[in-house]
Amino acid sequence: MFDTVTLKLNVDPLIMSALREDISSEDVSTNSVMPKAQVGLVELICKEDGIICGLQVFARVFELLDAETEIEFFAEDGQEVKKGQKLAVVKGDIRVLLCGERTALNYLQRMSGIATYTHSVAELIKGTSLKLLDTRKTTPNNRIFEKYAVRVGGGNNHRYNLSDGVLLKDNHIGAAGGVSQAVKAAKAYAPFVRKIEVEVENLDMVKEAVEAGADIIMLDNMTHEEMAKAIEIIGGRAETECSGNVTKENISRLVDLGIDYVSSGALTHSAPILDISLKNLRPAD
Repeated sequence: MFDTVTLKLNVDPLIMSALREDISSEDVSTNSVMPKAQVGLVELICKEDGIICGLQVFARVFELLDAETEIEFFAEDGQEVKKGQKLAVVKGDIRVLLCGERTALNYLQRMSGIATYTHSVAELIKGTSLKLLDTRKTTPNNRIFEKYAVRVGGGNNHRYNLSDGVLLKDNHIGAAGGVSQAVKAAKAYAPFVRKIEVEVENLDMVKEAVEAGADIIMLDNMTHEEMAKAIEIIGGRAETECSGNVTKENISRLVDLGIDYVSSGALTHSAPILDISLKNLRPAD
């Protein structure tokens, strides 16, 4: 759940932007059939099994439109939900319920889909020392929601943005003139509290990164045999991360290597939504 400060400073503006995208002047359909305020009820129904995530954001959409909106939840983020399960009842001005419906569901379906997919991947490495990480491959302006969903699903967050840590990838290394030069430059520039991670693509780069004093070495798109040799070369002198097209179909092959972390862009860029609907809208008694 987002704390009050994060909600007001970082979440609310994004939700308001999404609402403005959907309502540029008015909701013509709703105003056509509901010219006056009337209190109504609508039910939030799950249409497939999964992990629910984003209920606070769902509620916030309606609260920003009308602070008088009331929501009773029958589930909480992180819970397994089933097809046909009633998750909430929303009570408020029917016009607010109708014009906020799509935006609220877009957030809830997307976040629940990411949590569900992340959970399925995390289960495959449960009981091992391997930590599952996300990446920055997120939907623009939705990172705060998508990274939260990864945590709810049982994953961990890598750096939040470019200001959050040093990660020297292939193009940084190319710009600096090599692994050693890139690490040296990063050590001279970055605050001492920042760890320096280096992405490597072959065993020569692994050796160079270790000798340069990298804190974390990311093994990118290497074969199982290459990664095993890389771990041997590193010999505990740096933390290790595996990356490159990691999905739930192939993550189990990494368990025996002794790697510390595995990052997967698929957690956010390839997770399907969880089907959830608002149904049975009716006037309140």
